Amino acid sequence: MSNYNERVISIPKPTLEFHEVRAFLFQGLLVTTAILLPALAHLLGAPVRILLPMHWPIILAGLVYGWRGGALTGLLAPILSFLISGRPLPIVLPAMTIELFAYGFFTGLFRERFRWNPIASVAVALILGRVAFIIAVVLSGYVNKNYLEYLKVALIPGFAAAIAQIILLPLLGSRWVKKGKRDSV
Repeated sequence: MSNYNERVISIPKPTLEFHEVRAFLFQGLLVTTAILLPALAHLLGAPVRILLPMHWPIILAGLVYGWRGGALTGLLAPILSFLISGRPLPIVLPAMTIELFAYGFFTGLFRERFRWNPIASVAVALILGRVAFIIAVVLSGYVNKNYLEYLKVALIPGFAAAIAQIILLPLLGSRWVKKGKRDSV
């Protein structure tokens, strides 16, 4: 028994709760968005390798709902998109699923568990997701010739989108979390 008053300082969680009904609805919306944005980009003839339309909602899910929400969105979006539209193509589906899972998982892990700022969370998650993609491509045997040339073609076009994601998604995610916490009170 102690003779002093203990004070507990509660640090608010930087993400919204993953397991609430409202959270599941919004995560479903993010998965749907991750399916519709690439479909729309393909329909309009937009350069998907430059815009990376499926990546945005998945990274946002990690920022808003933590590692579980990001991982779930990253896993479901490419698989459901393939089942609905046939895209991403079967040959790249496994590597892309691993990459997108890594984006959502690591963004959410760094933000929710390690409480990194959102910009660092997204930046490091993008690097780790690309590393996961490269490992998956190498292990799959998908590329049997010049790996460096393939990786240059696969990774460099999306560099501008990655910079935009590092800048814009933390702003959007922070506002979403702030509004979600206000609405749940």
